[in-house]
Amino acid sequence: MKTTLNLNDDLVARAKAVATREKSTLTKIIEEGLVLRLRRKRSRTVSTLPDIPVSSKRGGLRPDIDGTSNRSLFDAADA
Repeated sequence: MKTTLNLNDDLVARAKAVATREKSTLTKIIEEGLVLRLRRKRSRTVSTLPDIPVSSKRGGLRPDIDGTSNRSLFDAADA
């Protein structure tokens, strides 16, 4: 398919340099980039996150640690 794109001049120059260095074409470089982008996007939406292990122990955080505060958690981990 033929199409017209408006691309950043510097980006096209860099892509052409890569194509020349790899003995390829600008079209192939753009196609590869689209394939990678679409594959990454698809795999992110299709995959499921693994179950997070949960401890069966009781007790929770020490009373002086605020579980909703990154700073408090960071300080406790650093101690």
